[in-house]
Amino acid sequence: MAKKNYEKLAKEIVRYIGGVENVNTLIHCATRLRFKVKNTQNVDKKKLEQLEGVITVLDSGGQIQVVIGQHVADVYDTIFEVTDLKKENPSDAEESGEKKNLLNTFMDTISGIFAPVLGVMSGAGMLKALLILCTTFGWLKSDMGTYRILYAAADGVFTFIPVFLAYTAAKKFRANEFVAVGVAAALLYPDLTAAYSAGEALTFLKIPVVLVSYTSSVIPIVISVYALSKLEKGLKRIVPTVCKTFLTPLLSLAIMVPATYLVIGPIADTVGKALASGYTGLVGLNPVIAGGLLGLIWPAAVMFGVHWGFVALNVNNMATLGYDAITIAGLASAFAQAGVVLMIMLKTKNKKLKGVCGPAIISAMFGITEPAIYGVTLQFKRPFILACLASGIGGAIIGFGGVKQYSAGTNGSSIVSELFLPESLPLPSLL
Repeated sequence: MAKKNYEKLAKEIVRYIGGVENVNTLIHCATRLRFKVKNTQNVDKKKLEQLEGVITVLDSGGQIQVVIGQHVADVYDTIFEVTDLKKENPSDAEESGEKKNLLNTFMDTISGIFAPVLGVMSGAGMLKALLILCTTFGWLKSDMGTYRILYAAADGVFTFIPVFLAYTAAKKFRANEFVAVGVAAALLYPDLTAAYSAGEALTFLKIPVVLVSYTSSVIPIVISVYALSKLEKGLKRIVPTVCKTFLTPLLSLAIMVPATYLVIGPIADTVGKALASGYTGLVGLNPVIAGGLLGLIWPAAVMFGVHWGFVALNVNNMATLGYDAITIAGLASAFAQAGVVLMIMLKTKNKKLKGVCGPAIISAMFGITEPAIYGVTLQFKRPFILACLASGIGGAIIGFGGVKQYSAGTNGSSIVSELFLPESLPLPSLL
């Protein structure tokens, strides 16, 4: 789709979503525009689905999700260019009057926090994997400046992931973004990180501090920012207006950083380790069944947007254990969808359907299965069921092989290339 066509599509999407006045917030992930609206009754789902350029529309996780595909970022930017919707929308602070169940609230929260950072995490993870390959094949050495600078680019994202999550969590919980980042920076402060590594015994006002590693951690900062949002609301009521600019951040930092080190951090670290241990035990019972079930339900989880729960576990496992085997089931789903769509493309005589199948296959090969699911397999039902079964079989094989994910990346060709590269390639050494 040409850039000039995005304007019409953007205007029509906002129109059928209920207008700018019906939108609380708008974010996007790899394939979807995620609208948080004031009233779902004002959303014309049928007309949205009929728009050229829209694959499908879902009401999931407390959001109206408009599935666009690989052009979603362009459509997202165009919406703000051609409508009165603002990225920092004043209505962001307003809550919808509709009640949401706990599952929808959880999914909405998880997607709001993790969706914005998945792109940079995937890119950094793939760069990290490529650097490992370069050292394995002798193209680079770990003491070379080229390697060290590129490794900093890759590993820096994961080392300081609490800073990224602090910002996204603050936007989700409506806390001050920069105070939240300040709290995350304090958790990663070199002096205290060194104290943890050295096993020092620290106290705060004579209260013993249980030091844990916050590098690459996930849960502590999310809980801390949530607590920060509640603290700021209380401070806004009691701090004089003339002093709010500096006094609220001062008190927030002075309270939240010690509170995180003393209470929130150790508890959250324990919870994270417990989740990781529970996952390890589950996979250990029968990896074949576990992998098969994950592969089987993964397409349906993606379809309803509930795969974000698995994403949260994936990030926690990577931070706690250094690896993950949950979302690797998405690898089986990606190739199952691509294979089924390829068969449909080869057999169908419908030129329009062939045009949809081609981009859907490419997207699925790189781990983005929504275009394949919504655009092709789901509408024919039987191909979707066959893809789920194939994904389940693939997941069982992955479980049997004990495959683990050691770096972030898309579940597609990028992972496969890392697993099946030949022992040597006729490429010159990189200087």
